[in-house]
Amino acid sequence: MRLLLTNDDGVLAPGMAVLARSVALWMESAPADEVREAIVVAPNRNYSGMSSAVGDVFERPTVKYRRHRIAGAESIVTYGLEAPPALCAILGALGSFDFTPDVIVSGINAGANVGRSILHSGTVGAVLTGAQLGLSGLAVSVQWGEDVHYDTAALVTIEVLDELFRAPSRTLLNLNVPNLAIHQLKGVRRGHISTAGLIKAAGPRAGGEALSEEGELPLRLGAASPELGDVSDENADDDGALLAAGYASLTPIQGPREVNDPALDDVIEKALDAMSRQLSI
Repeated sequence: MRLLLTNDDGVLAPGMAVLARSVALWMESAPADEVREAIVVAPNRNYSGMSSAVGDVFERPTVKYRRHRIAGAESIVTYGLEAPPALCAILGALGSFDFTPDVIVSGINAGANVGRSILHSGTVGAVLTGAQLGLSGLAVSVQWGEDVHYDTAALVTIEVLDELFRAPSRTLLNLNVPNLAIHQLKGVRRGHISTAGLIKAAGPRAGGEALSEEGELPLRLGAASPELGDVSDENADDDGALLAAGYASLTPIQGPREVNDPALDDVIEKALDAMSRQLSI
């Protein structure tokens, strides 16, 4: 059982430290006939909101790295890369560091990744990228607060690992945990992706006047922002609403794939015909 750990907050982020220490204990508790290994391959700084971006690897086809040590997780070799989460996932998945993993865990992110914000999340982007190379993955995020309970998220994460290793390859799960002590957590539920977005509005333009040649648009963050805003318009089993109610939310997700919906066949055929006619002129 070989595990790749990454995140988007940076290799020295507190969420990574808590996750790594929990995984180190999980490795130590392995049955005598079971080998458990883990490695950290994570960005050397904060790359939040990078989704699955890898940067311009054509202009700069090298990646700087540095060994680090996580206190309490010395058994896990740790690398910090000058690279966004998705590129860390690729390099880790390809076996560039020590071994080729079976599962990738990304987190523990400081702030919820619920609703449409998962499209933009570097935490989620890392596991989506790992799946393109055959890995199953778990993205882990904890609701933001003054005192973040990474330990609660780590305890829940460890309980998912065995099942994830047994699952079909490319199984992807998004786990969001409320910022509560473990004894306050009401439970874990399957959550549906809500309509919550990271950006709710920009502006507004007072009085409808025209925009100037240049300026700034103030952004209004939606319920998918780290602090988890108003979720009153969500269904009770939506991921944001579950967090607000004190439940951890676990959601199966999937990355880019070809759409085989027969309803689109006519659209594709007409588009191909139109392009072919133009090329024949």
